[in-house]
Amino acid sequence: MKHDPLLSCRGLEAGYGASQVLFGIDFDIQAGEVVALLGRNGMGKSTTIKTLIGGLRPRAGQIRFGGRDIHGARPDAIARMGVAIVPEGRQCFPNLTVEEHLLAFADNRNGLRDGWTLPRLYELFPRLKERASNMGNQLSGGEQQMLAVARALSTNPRLLILDEATEGLAPVIRDEIWRCLGLLKEQGQTTLVVDKYVEKLVGLADRHLILERGRVAWTGTSAELDADRGLWHRYLGV
Repeated sequence: MKHDPLLSCRGLEAGYGASQVLFGIDFDIQAGEVVALLGRNGMGKSTTIKTLIGGLRPRAGQIRFGGRDIHGARPDAIARMGVAIVPEGRQCFPNLTVEEHLLAFADNRNGLRDGWTLPRLYELFPRLKERASNMGNQLSGGEQQMLAVARALSTNPRLLILDEATEGLAPVIRDEIWRCLGLLKEQGQTTLVVDKYVEKLVGLADRHLILERGRVAWTGTSAELDADRGLWHRYLGV
């Protein structure tokens, strides 16, 4: 028996002013799935994310989350429904300590019996425990990214969205983020991830969605994407 998707988009159109960016995007994400959103720069990935989290009102189409219509809903309302984002650029608060970041947003929006508590977050990222009293602007880029992931997890989201999860990070820190995402997948965390490291995403994601000029150019499984390297060159410049 197939369950209704956790997130469903149909005919999604969006843009900025006179410029239209998305032209009828369709996709679903099932609970427990990891889906990668791929495409070269400027193809509509960030606009898709911004529309999903309520930062940009759709011009047309339908977005449903958890069976509810969230078309045009405010970002705070969507967040309370259980959508959390690790934003591009991390956006840590310079005047909050690491621990204050993790306590300020703590919630259990997924209704988990064994949710993400402060001790569990420190276990996931021991470096953050070492830096617990440091301000957000006293952290390295890698530490800020760990904090951004932990901050999103502190809400115990039903859907975790990562926008350019490992951009600009040193290889050792990227590996730490990939390790974390692998653990989250094992625990059944529903995730939508945008990243350029396709070879890592093939090992992590269940399905992939490639955008080309604001349209879905291809969708399929990791096995299918791995088997057709022509797609990598044609749509991703890899």
